[in-house]
This record gives sequence, C-alpha cells and structure tokens, in this order.
Amino acid sequence: MKAIIDGKRYDTETAKLIANAGSVGLSRSDFRHWNEDLYRTKNGSWFIAGEGGALTKYARQVGSNASGAGEQIQPLTEDEVRDWMEKSENYNVLEEYFSDSIIDA
Repeated sequence: MKAIIDGKRYDTETAKLIANAGSVGLSRSDFRHWNEDLYRTKNGSWFIAGEGGALTKYARQVGSNASGAGEQIQPLTEDEVRDWMEKSENYNVLEEYFSDSIIDA
C-alpha cells in the first residue's frame, strides 16, 4: 500500500514493519474485522497501514446506502505511536523504541 500525504510518501514496500494489531477471533469476512500494521520509514516517520470491514473506521461508502471494507495509511506522531503500542499491548516494541520515555511506577 502506498500514499502521499502532505507531500510525504508512505510505502509499505519500502518501510520497516514494526508491529501489528487487530481484531482477534474474527474472520476477514466479518464486518467488524480490522488489522493495523505499524511501519517506520527509513527517514524515521511512523505510519499505520490499516484495513477493516464495513463496521470499522476503515469502512468505505459503497453506493448511496451501503458501506464496504476499506484501507488507508495514517501518519502518526511519536506520541500517537506510543499510545498505539500501549493500547495494542506491543510492550516489547514500546520498550525497544521508547525506553527513554518509560519509567518504573
């Protein structure tokens, strides 16, 4: 998947796949199924390549009264990346890339 957003090219073919999150236990045919891959470009920019069914944030309008599966690329700030890693429970990856911002409770 590839997109140009605000003059920057985001390409899953050339970026490094860092982590993954998605719906668990749902088949790809389920309208609630979703999957997100977190990438980092060679220049250090972060983005998510996501896809999902008709009842997810990735849904696309199909016709005048229906939705279907869709996909999109979304650039992320470092704060958004940290939040995404915490919410998706990618703790090992969070510690690998952001260890300097983690403190013991």
